[in-house]
Amino acid sequence: MPESSPRRLASRPTKLRSQRDINLWRIPLQLSLAATALFWITLIPDILDKYGVIHIPSWLTMGSIDDARAILSAMMGAVATVLALIFSVALLVLSMVSTLFGPRLLYRFLQDWVTQVTIGIFMATFVYICLVFLVTHQDPRSSFIPQISLITSWVLVVLSFGFLVYYSHRVARSIQNPDMIGAIADDLYVAAGGAHVSGAGEGAGAAPDDATILRQAETGVIVSCAKSGYLQHVDHVALVAAALAADCLIVLRFRPGQFVLRGEPLATVVPPGNANGLQSAVDRSVSIGRHRTLTQDSEFGIAQIVEIAIRALSPAVNDTFTGVACVDWLGDALLTLAERPPLEGNWYDTGSTLRVWMPPVRLDRLVKLAFDQIRQASAMTPAVLISQLDAIRRLAPRLPDACRQVLSEQADAIRESATALVALDRRDLDAAWHRARTALDSLPRPLGLDV
Repeated sequence: MPESSPRRLASRPTKLRSQRDINLWRIPLQLSLAATALFWITLIPDILDKYGVIHIPSWLTMGSIDDARAILSAMMGAVATVLALIFSVALLVLSMVSTLFGPRLLYRFLQDWVTQVTIGIFMATFVYICLVFLVTHQDPRSSFIPQISLITSWVLVVLSFGFLVYYSHRVARSIQNPDMIGAIADDLYVAAGGAHVSGAGEGAGAAPDDATILRQAETGVIVSCAKSGYLQHVDHVALVAAALAADCLIVLRFRPGQFVLRGEPLATVVPPGNANGLQSAVDRSVSIGRHRTLTQDSEFGIAQIVEIAIRALSPAVNDTFTGVACVDWLGDALLTLAERPPLEGNWYDTGSTLRVWMPPVRLDRLVKLAFDQIRQASAMTPAVLISQLDAIRRLAPRLPDACRQVLSEQADAIRESATALVALDRRDLDAAWHRARTALDSLPRPLGLDV
């Protein structure tokens, strides 16, 4: 590992955003309830002033009953108009994101805390002003002008419009391609690291032979999947505890990111005599949903960046610079997965006995995924092909030996796919290919690997 890795690891984000966390109404609801509570708090000094218990200075007042209701009406109309505008802008941004980046990236904008807080602040301000307007009245017997509540309404309106400026800045920045691609790489870094965190009751052990595990699974009891969908998350802590209690091995047939059909074998319990009660444990610990998530699915992070690149390189968009940026960030993502390997799928109890096995995600598979579709979509875009060859040259000495064959095959495939280029572009691409081959051939030749 390079010496700079610890500093680099410390500088990356530590919180993962996932499609399982989408909730656009919770923060606005909480802020609206907080505004209701604030109204009752600020109403207390107004009531005390009305009955002469305290005296509010004249410089804090906002005029007569007519002035107060006019001010409240104006603020209520302004806040309602801007709130409708915010919803319109949010829908427009979501439409742009779906077109430019793909619908699978919408969740990043839906769960953005700035969007949620902006909507929540304006909703809370509107609720507060409505409540103040309701209690501001005058009749033949009495009148009530909540001066402190009026001042608080003004403060909330100013705060709301101030946050609107930051919201506009945030939206303008988040829809830029480099920020979106970099954010995916950051989330992939967090997901790859969190996938290896052992929970209470888990230990470590020697890596098993996958073929032997699959042969054992043929003699076990099958646990079928209750519904169709993508495998999103595996609660391996709960599964290890259940397998330890039953003294058995749970062999999962799918890994996060793969689609499971209803009634298809989801897991196998070995030995079959210890399978009592594990059906419900598997159902509770394995999340199946309609969308892929990044929590334990490193392949999904690579696929998101690849999707942005393919859309950018389509004839309708033809954005070469975004395609090159995607190749650059895919290189960073592959380095991340080399430093913090993708989910291996082996979980042990504290006695180093294998309790849960799952099909692993191999790094060489992810390398192939990062290059294949972009290479196929950019056969007539030499800048992207040259960028891919340059990425291969730089990644070759930093990825494990198992990835070298894949990198070599990708370099040759890139050169073969560029047969239709003009002579000048072909010459530049050949020079990039020679640099990549030189970097690959200069590495020590591992045993059993034909480079």
